Amino acid sequence: MSANITMLALVGIMVACGVYLVLERAVSKMLLGLILFGNAVNLLILTMSGPDGRPPILGESDRRHHDPADPLAQAMILTSIVITMGLAAFVLALAYRAFALTTTEQVEDDPEDVKVAAKREGEDPER
Repeated sequence: MSANITMLALVGIMVACGVYLVLERAVSKMLLGLILFGNAVNLLILTMSGPDGRPPILGESDRRHHDPADPLAQAMILTSIVITMGLAAFVLALAYRAFALTTTEQVEDDPEDVKVAAKREGEDPER
């Protein structure tokens, strides 16, 4: 089995952009990164599932195809789409709740995390 190198390069670019967006501070950019990453994984599964054009299930009259397509990849993609959309709805609900409470969508630094980071560097933040 051989894969299309152009599609694999596109998947790599999409994953890189998705990871970059997930690392941003704004929740809307994180959401876009998660959706982009999910779509890249779907495209990777579709690319690696084999050549297209063959039916996944053969009927009685359709015996000219000796090697049917694997329906597992299609089922995994459908499941991944549902999971990605559920995760997107959850992140949207979190973003709405955070915006309603603080009127900003930026993720702030945790004060306890700043103290731990300062202790690691050797300085005492309490002084």
